[in-house]
Amino acid sequence: MLDTKFIRENTEAIDAAMTARASTWDKEAFLSLDTKRRQTIGDLEALQASRNVASKRIGDLMRADADDQDTALEVDQTKESVRVINEQITSLENDLSQYESELNELVMAMPNLPDATVPIGADETENVEIRRWGTPPDFDFTPKAHWDLGPDLGVIDFERAVKLAKSRFVLLSGQGARLERALINFMLETHTARGYLEWWTPVLGNVETLTGTGQLPKFADDQFMTTDGLYLIPTAEVMLTNIHRGEVLEAEQLPLLYTAYTACFRRESGSAGRDTRGLIRVHQFDKVEMVKFSDPATSYDELELMVNDAENILQLLGLPYRVIVLCTGDLGFSAAKTYDLEVWLPSSGTYREISSCSNCTDFQARRASIKYRDSRPDGFKGTELVHTLNGSGLAVGRTMAAIFENYQTAEGTIVVPEVLRPYMGGLEVIG
Repeated sequence: MLDTKFIRENTEAIDAAMTARASTWDKEAFLSLDTKRRQTIGDLEALQASRNVASKRIGDLMRADADDQDTALEVDQTKESVRVINEQITSLENDLSQYESELNELVMAMPNLPDATVPIGADETENVEIRRWGTPPDFDFTPKAHWDLGPDLGVIDFERAVKLAKSRFVLLSGQGARLERALINFMLETHTARGYLEWWTPVLGNVETLTGTGQLPKFADDQFMTTDGLYLIPTAEVMLTNIHRGEVLEAEQLPLLYTAYTACFRRESGSAGRDTRGLIRVHQFDKVEMVKFSDPATSYDELELMVNDAENILQLLGLPYRVIVLCTGDLGFSAAKTYDLEVWLPSSGTYREISSCSNCTDFQARRASIKYRDSRPDGFKGTELVHTLNGSGLAVGRTMAAIFENYQTAEGTIVVPEVLRPYMGGLEVIG
């Protein structure tokens, strides 16, 4: 969430940022509500001051001579004025509550502002490639897609998954199930070895939790909700970030590095007809997530380190990939800057997203009230909002798809990447 004062004092910058993000905001409604809110606060403070003066006058009169007829009359008149003031205060408080509610609704719907280093662009076609790693395999046979390899090997069953749930769910068996578990363990152990603290979180979150990271209220239609008002989380970022909701951290603690595996659930309501086959876009998937809480002064350095941590997983697995920086028109709602890691998939002959690493600056921290206690050389002592970062480390199903396609053989088997073999009981080939 953006700061209301900043919005009020920088409307032209907000206009430019919203245009760059291919987004809109209701400037007239915001300014009108903000003016009414501030005027009402001023009126309330004036009435409260008048009430205090009148209440003190009543006390003074009562102590002076409560039995005097003139004094008693003035006391009654002053009490009546206090009653009228109280009615006015109640009315203004109701107005203020309404203005603040409507203003909050407007601000909650506004995306984060892009960092100055983010390239301007309308959509994903204008994202900018930063670097590549690895060389896509050159097969001397016609490679298969993972949605053919898995069923042929008997380790992925899409048809029975539909029977058990519906389309865009996946059923893994045998070595496929074991590979999923191996990838999760490998990713978690690799991240914890690099300083991340592992968590095991619920996969159901309340309204406050999903609001804190920006999924609610704007993206309610993308979430699965239970009958008692809880939501299946779309990513562990939601839980990891909200661990410190409403808390004040110490500056010495920062940065905090957290990681967790969770199942993730998404309706994919805006992706009709896209990636309907395979493991790329499903309703339930496994993911290992990274989250950081950072001092604002170093958050962009932490973003680069997070990208490096995600790249490390792909390099250890020997999977070719590229890193792109998203343009303004392709940024996620909460992000100020995002790098995507895209892995090579032979079936499509292109790179596909497998990790997204973002700096959300203070956008989520303001929504979730996550602060840190700071003391600076300029004499400042107080609390400030932290910066939050998140990144996939990695999406497990997409990683499995990439392994199947890049490590396939002419015989239709899958070579297990060397770093995963200890997690697979020494298995070298899925066949």
